[in-house]
Amino acid sequence: MELGIFLCDRATNCRVKIAALAARCDNIPMTDADCIPGILTPLTPTLWRLTAPNGGPMTGPGTNTYFFGDASGVIVVDPGPNDATHLERIVAQAPAPIRTVAVTHTHRDHSPGAMPLAERLGVPTAGMAPPATPENDHGFVPTQTLADGDSVPVSAALALRAVFTPGHASNHLCYLTPDEILLTGDHIMQGATVVILPPDGDMQAYLDSLEKLTRMPLHAIAPGHGTVIDEPMTEINRVITHRLARECKVAAALSVKQDATIDDLLPLAYDDVPSFLYPLARRSLEAHLIRLERHGAAVRLGGRWQDTGDGRLNAIVDASLR
Repeated sequence: MELGIFLCDRATNCRVKIAALAARCDNIPMTDADCIPGILTPLTPTLWRLTAPNGGPMTGPGTNTYFFGDASGVIVVDPGPNDATHLERIVAQAPAPIRTVAVTHTHRDHSPGAMPLAERLGVPTAGMAPPATPENDHGFVPTQTLADGDSVPVSAALALRAVFTPGHASNHLCYLTPDEILLTGDHIMQGATVVILPPDGDMQAYLDSLEKLTRMPLHAIAPGHGTVIDEPMTEINRVITHRLARECKVAAALSVKQDATIDDLLPLAYDDVPSFLYPLARRSLEAHLIRLERHGAAVRLGGRWQDTGDGRLNAIVDASLR
């Protein structure tokens, strides 16, 4: 018997809902040109994008550096890796004098260029301090430590607003422009879902942060990787749908195995993912299991995970997908 059929037989509601949810996950139309490293792309009269030359499987075309401001000055958001070529391009192609260097979070493809750039220009930095986990850039020191709703001003009349969106990283911020374009860093990326890396990454916090964005009047999303997303609510809901559908597969896999390691569950819950991505998928799988554990639907005993056996697993999945 095919494994996928067996899983669906053990979790019929999960199977039906995954099929229904998948039908809603169409591609989202994009409005701007491809991200070409080194090419400054104007997006609005106050927003420009410059993509770093660090393209790859995890970064797509590369990390997007944004300039926000007007003729009086600009804020640089996410200068990317400490790459001499990219930093020179930031300085040379800035549409106006750089006033502040801000970061969305301190993963190593987003923030290592921030301190060298700020020190070179003698300008302040803005963001949140790095967590202690190894994937972070521990050299980043914010001059302005931001909290939800704080402003990062260009002038008295123009500023970005920080939106605290933990989940991908505990110190993740998005930035909202006055014309309601959200710079999302790695919270939402074009054409991909982000990896959640416990212990700093948190699936519950990530879903809560996505839900928070659904209550904001957004015009577009300018992601940390990829082009502008011009239907933000459709994309936010697509990401939520994808995460809950994945969690449904995790729950179905655990209901089959009953008692299993993460590596036992991985080929069941991520049977649609190439095996070379399993090391990353493994981390997101763990994040889903931790969320299920918090809801009393799974229990961890040493290095093994178990269904609590009281029906909560299917109940949690059903509630999540209504």
